[in-house]
Amino acid sequence: MEYLYIFLGLMIVLFALGVPIAVSIGLTCLAVLVIQGGWQAIPTELFALQMLRGLNNFPILAIPFFIFAASLMNVGSVTNRIFDFANALVGFIRGGLGHVNVVASMIFAGMSATAVADVAGIGQLEIKAMRERNYPMRFAAGITGAASIISPVIPPSIAMVVYGWLSGTSIAALFVAGVVPGVMIGIALMITCFVVSYWIEMPRSPRPQLMQLVRLFWRALPPLLTPLIIIGGIWTGIFTPTEAGAIACLYAMFLGFVVYRDVTFKDLIDVLARTVRFTSIIMFIIAIATFYGWLLVRLRIPQELAMMLMDLDVSLTVILIFIALFFLVIGCFMSVVEAVLIFTPIFMLTVQSLGIDPVFFGILMVITLSVGVITPPFGNVLFVLVEITGLRFEQVVMSVLPFLIPILAVIGLIILVPEIVTFLPGLIR
Repeated sequence: MEYLYIFLGLMIVLFALGVPIAVSIGLTCLAVLVIQGGWQAIPTELFALQMLRGLNNFPILAIPFFIFAASLMNVGSVTNRIFDFANALVGFIRGGLGHVNVVASMIFAGMSATAVADVAGIGQLEIKAMRERNYPMRFAAGITGAASIISPVIPPSIAMVVYGWLSGTSIAALFVAGVVPGVMIGIALMITCFVVSYWIEMPRSPRPQLMQLVRLFWRALPPLLTPLIIIGGIWTGIFTPTEAGAIACLYAMFLGFVVYRDVTFKDLIDVLARTVRFTSIIMFIIAIATFYGWLLVRLRIPQELAMMLMDLDVSLTVILIFIALFFLVIGCFMSVVEAVLIFTPIFMLTVQSLGIDPVFFGILMVITLSVGVITPPFGNVLFVLVEITGLRFEQVVMSVLPFLIPILAVIGLIILVPEIVTFLPGLIR
């Protein structure tokens, strides 16, 4: 187990020093190899081959596809149409735009695939509307940040694609499994908004007439079909998750250039450039993490961890709680995708040894790590909210903390009742 301490300890130290994620992982691998056999024992050719193997996988193609589709929908009027429909649907309920914020994020989650994309896209629109209606900016920041957690959970999800590829788990099953937990988080946040509305003044929109609701629904129908097309196509076996990403790209271009005609060629070039930059970063991390995972297996670290957990005289539920707490802490220091890349190879043998459903474990991992996007010190969403709201970093952090309570409650319920996650995937297996 001494190599495990080096793997994790050195990497965390490098993270704390501000060393980039990919460099930290690579240096950790080199340090372990040197300790094991000296500089002469470093398999440089194998290093390159393992990195190439990590990128030469069909499921990984889904990542740039979903990034491109979400970015293109952010450029046009899709977010406005979704927000207007969500406002008509739930804006009149006590809690007002707090409910609208959550529902709009739940809908946009079917297109965005990441929490940052949710906040940078529809989150800006939500906070702007709340500022105009004199909502407290701290409440606006808190509910917007908390609702962004839904994006990596409700499919499509880049983190689920990475986990499925590394673990050999069906990505289609993971996508389907994320629907119910994502909706549960949304409902829990809406209940919180309803309760908080008794202490904070939250203006409500007037109850819409039926024809107005129908008109806004019709106006938002094309983007609303996006998650249905993705999940429906995967569920029925018409296309794979990777092919679903390509379909999402084509559909986003169809909406922007043909239906709404609010996306220009310049917008397309900008979106392509952003997609290339973001994808390049993720792919480089994936390449380095592939060698990291290979080295873990070579040193039998997952096997030793599995034996250690199996020797514990506690129930499976207690083990899952400890694992969830571990991921909650890790999520404070690493992005979701990076953590999935690093810890999936470490835990998969343990998961199999303990008889845990890999689909359930994948959803638990993604949800608990996603909490990290709204927790200090490295929560990406927190920094985006600072820019959007004009609040100080510590103010944004304090605004988000109360909304962690319903999210953690949902995580606890999922651990106690795993069938919440496994029921839907069981229908397509």
